[in-house]
Amino acid sequence: MNEEKGAERPSKSARKREIEAMQALADQMAALNDDELARLGVDEVLRRVIAQVRAMKPSGARNRQIKHCVRYMDVQSLGEVRAYLEDRHSQQVSANQAFHRLEQLRDRLVQSGDEALAELIDDDPTLDRQRLRQLARNAQREVQQGLPAGAGKKLFQFLRKHLS
Repeated sequence: MNEEKGAERPSKSARKREIEAMQALADQMAALNDDELARLGVDEVLRRVIAQVRAMKPSGARNRQIKHCVRYMDVQSLGEVRAYLEDRHSQQVSANQAFHRLEQLRDRLVQSGDEALAELIDDDPTLDRQRLRQLARNAQREVQQGLPAGAGKKLFQFLRKHLS
């Protein structure tokens, strides 16, 4: 009979991992504003406790307050919050990837010149060839002369506007 009770209860390590996951979730929830939390159906008491965390600078007291938040968290009711945070994270990752692709394209246009320009125009014939060529050449000239990156920024802005 004692063996059956031991099998049903989670181990101490498993319980610690669960609590740490809840603390991480509370920390992520502190990054959300009150309107987002309310829309996600977070309890009023938990929202107040999280608002206290939000006001604190990173410190031991903030960590204790996050641990205090876990007392008010109900694992089953926070599924929507977890899904929202995961979706938000994936959107940030995809936005960062798109940003890096545009940076790489800009760098290729500056380094390879007309070859990369011809490939880009073949991929998207709606682009303004003359303006794109002018921006790429200005950026190339800037790099060759060691000037600040004003034209490179303009080229990046053009690419972001027309390719995003």
